[in-house]
Order: sequence, then C-alpha cells, then structure tokens
Amino acid sequence: MATQTQFRLSGKSRGSYLALVEALPLASIKSDTHLAAAQKVMDRLLAKGKLERGESIYLEALSDLVASYEDQHHSIKPCSDADLLRHLMEAKGVSQSQLSQDTAIAKSAVSELLSGKKPFSRKIMRKLAAYFEVDVSLLALNL
Repeated sequence: MATQTQFRLSGKSRGSYLALVEALPLASIKSDTHLAAAQKVMDRLLAKGKLERGESIYLEALSDLVASYEDQHHSIKPCSDADLLRHLMEAKGVSQSQLSQDTAIAKSAVSELLSGKKPFSRKIMRKLAAYFEVDVSLLALNL
C-alpha cells in the first residue's frame, strides 16, 4: 500500500501560491518565451529573500520545470580540464609559475594542462583540489 504525502496551504500562504499559479501556471515549459517568463518569476521570488510557504513550494516546482526544459534544450557541455584550470587560476588570481610553486606541479606539466595537451591525472587532481579548496569530484568531471 503506497503512502501518500499531503500538504495543505492556508491563509496567506495559500493566497500567495494561488496568485503565482494564476500569473504563471505550473506546466511543462514548451518554448524559450515561456522559459524567460518563468525565469523572471523565479528571479523576483529569489530577490524577495524570505518566502512564505506557498511561494517556496511554487518556486521549487517552477525550478524543476525550468531545469527539465533547460536540460533538453539548452544543455551545457562540460568544460575541458584546461578551461577549468584557467578559471580556477583566474578566480584565485594566480599565475602558472605561482601555481607550480605552490603545488609542486612541474611548470611544464602546468603548461601542458593549460594548453590541453595533458588531462588531469588523479595525483594532479588531488593537488589542485587541495590548493583551490574544491571537491576533487569537480576536477574529475571529464574522466
């Protein structure tokens, strides 16, 4: 026997939820125009800060619909190891030589990584993850 989860909205939460549904019904997104409208509503709710329960439930459902549409129509390909390393270096404000010095990764290896001639090895991933303070899984996306 399946257990059914139920929730009820009342008062102000119910009113805010229904107003949002009337303005933009929760339905599969079928076009980029509909996507843009959904993103505007999401941006407005996120800018609001603390949300009422009804707004929070609506935002979660709308976010799922947007993610589903974007996954099908606007998927983002994973970036290369070189692009990822370039981004991390730029964000931290370090040069190739500084990265090499701080991580004990040979300058030639850093150069090969940045030129795309060499992929991340597991050893290099661990060093870079520790240095940039990111989870090693971020660096392992292209394996």
